[in-house]
Amino acid sequence: MADIHFLAASGNGPVECRIALASLLSILEKEAKARGCTFEATAGRAPDGHGPASAIVTLGGGDAMRIAAEYGGTIQFVFKSPVRPHHKRQNWFVGLRQIELAGDAGDITIDPRDIRFETLRAGGPGGQHQNTTDSAVRATHVPSGITVICRDERSQHRNKATAIRRLQAALQLLVERDISDAKTALFLANKDLERGNAVKVFRL
Repeated sequence: MADIHFLAASGNGPVECRIALASLLSILEKEAKARGCTFEATAGRAPDGHGPASAIVTLGGGDAMRIAAEYGGTIQFVFKSPVRPHHKRQNWFVGLRQIELAGDAGDITIDPRDIRFETLRAGGPGGQHQNTTDSAVRATHVPSGITVICRDERSQHRNKATAIRRLQAALQLLVERDISDAKTALFLANKDLERGNAVKVFRL
């Protein structure tokens, strides 16, 4: 089964929403591992150390689609602000939606010299259909530090090509652009977070 990709975003909410997003990434990683799925996260910038405004999450394995169905949408976190102790608000919202990373990369181009490839033995679930050769690849865009893993194909060459497209798409999603850009708006628009319709609520 091909990997599933998600965009996790805190909207243009305050720092507490980024703290909530960091907690969500930790929760998703534990959930994925407990259910035999692989987990990778490509996080955006965390300028003050309180968590990124956005991240791209990749899940692989038989239960990945079920996790997607359970977590897709608006997620509510309830906690007192650790950075503004006298702030009365305790409800913070982040969003998780499925995206495609192998498609249009917009205007992003990558110098091949800026990509570092590592071959991996495909791990995680898969049974008799699991790829047992070193055809899976990890591709790192050295200037940005963004890393993606591709294990979809049995051919290392095809996995490298897919990894490059995913790097381009990840950069397109994470790059800072005008808010009118439709892709960047996924990260920044509060209207994407429907506060009254949380699919999950976590109390920290």
